[in-house]
Amino acid sequence: MEVIGDRISILSKENLLSIVILPTTNKKKVGLLFLWLLAWTVCGLIVFINYFKLQNRDAKIFVIIYLSFWLYFEFKISRAFMWKKFGKEKIWIQNGVLHYQREINKTGKIQEFDPSLINDLKLIEVHEGDFSDFINKSFWIKGGERIEFGYQGKVIRFGMQLSDGEARTILSKIRQAIKS
Repeated sequence: MEVIGDRISILSKENLLSIVILPTTNKKKVGLLFLWLLAWTVCGLIVFINYFKLQNRDAKIFVIIYLSFWLYFEFKISRAFMWKKFGKEKIWIQNGVLHYQREINKTGKIQEFDPSLINDLKLIEVHEGDFSDFINKSFWIKGGERIEFGYQGKVIRFGMQLSDGEARTILSKIRQAIKS
């Protein structure tokens, strides 16, 4: 088994290539993300409880709009926390089929791809001055895929928040396994 950095393990055997990518190994940041989620939840619940004490119609409308934004970000923060705490990406090529799974707590849909139909397997370039690329590299969100390929008219992306070196290593291993 080959280990790349703290987060990636690659197992290469006869007729099998298995790659596992952990979202993080930084437990302090995961703890801070949990505290953020907890504080966000408490603030939203306090606003929600006080909604019923309001008499002014305009104040009630404002609170409803506020709570809709709060609920959206509650969902996003919860998803990011669950991913960072319990998630992992699995890519494996076995018996001529590429499998991909985003697993959280040992559950997640497995996607299967025929390697002969995969085209344009490449590294997603990150531009240093681009705001969206800056956000995608942030610890606090789920996203920032670095590898993509075309498959039957769809673009499939994986390899969240990998460095350039890690993404290139994984890309070369997948290309070698697809060729053989």
